[in-house]
Amino acid sequence: MKNHDSLWINATLTVVTQKGMPETISPAAIACKDGLISYLCLMSDLPQNPDEMATQVIDVAGACITPGLIDCHTHLVFGGNRAEEFNLRLQGHSYAQIAKQGGGIMSTVSQTRAATEQVLENSARTRLDQLLADGVTTVEIKSGYGLTTADEKKMLRVARRLGESSALSVTTTFLGAHSLPPEYRDRRSEYIDLVCNEMLPSLHAEGLIDAVDAFCEGIAFSADEVDAVFAAATALGLPVKLHAEQLSNCGGAQLAAKYSALSADHLEYLDEAGAIAMANSGTVAVLLPGAFYMLRETQKPPLSLLREHKVPIAIATDANPGSSPALSARLMMVMACQDFGLTPQEAIHGMTINAAKALGLDNDIGSLQIGKTSDLAVWNVKQPAELAYWLGGNLVQSVIKAGQSIYPMD
Repeated sequence: MKNHDSLWINATLTVVTQKGMPETISPAAIACKDGLISYLCLMSDLPQNPDEMATQVIDVAGACITPGLIDCHTHLVFGGNRAEEFNLRLQGHSYAQIAKQGGGIMSTVSQTRAATEQVLENSARTRLDQLLADGVTTVEIKSGYGLTTADEKKMLRVARRLGESSALSVTTTFLGAHSLPPEYRDRRSEYIDLVCNEMLPSLHAEGLIDAVDAFCEGIAFSADEVDAVFAAATALGLPVKLHAEQLSNCGGAQLAAKYSALSADHLEYLDEAGAIAMANSGTVAVLLPGAFYMLRETQKPPLSLLREHKVPIAIATDANPGSSPALSARLMMVMACQDFGLTPQEAIHGMTINAAKALGLDNDIGSLQIGKTSDLAVWNVKQPAELAYWLGGNLVQSVIKAGQSIYPMD
């Protein structure tokens, strides 16, 4: 009887050391059994002939194997697109100006409300497939373009179906406090009450929510308003995360830390007090270079503060139709290095184990460790740093989900 289902040999593996950072070992082997990583070692330490160890043996001839990439912040379900706003930004209009003129998030809200579930599902599936082809095995999808109970429910149902029918894992996040809908323009408190007392309980009761998010910003919601949403989420036993300090410092990072949030995301205007609070609460800093680039921001996230206070750093696409129409997780790794100053090692960490931590899944996925789910990406490169070097191009040789090949499809 063979001890393993599959065994990949002659690989360059990115494993996590006891210090918590990736380390490259090569030539090496990794095996899985019943969907879990069951063995890994240097080729010289293999206890017997590979064919005697596993039912299937795959010789990758020096290719890199990393954990499957994890995109821990996306808005993948939406109607239409906002290409025209891209033209406006090229002409000098700011993101805030476009939002005040009725564009921005509310433009997508209108198109999402008008779309059927099937239309939303078909378009999102295309985007999901593109992420899969880029080595992604787990994706978080937020709501937030419905802003009514029925339309938020519609988005989350679509996200759940994508997770059920796709080869990838999908987690869902309720983002009802994304933008104030126009029908509540003069009734802010009533909308927050709707989010807390109707949307949240109803969506949670239907099993549609894994976490709760909010947008804490001058053009969105105040810290006090988000506090009320987070209190309601916590009462239901739901973890929280936050769009924080993207365009200004609103104290969002400290608010996120108060609730031991899984993550605080964007963080261009994070200060030291916020970084210390996040470090103390274990909240992950999710950096979103796509939005930084597309909005032509100049204030970079304070990487030195995050490093100094040992705040875990993740990277995500923030895939959305307005500020980050990004469909390549690996390109975000390149941009995080080039624009924010991460090292390639930090970028890989940011798209694997720290991204898993930002979803509360780091005990199960995100690193090559025995006992974890065998979500793997096999790359047509010889050293891991190349993943944060090549601009574009399909570098994926194969993607493995729970021990099964899901890309390319046979």
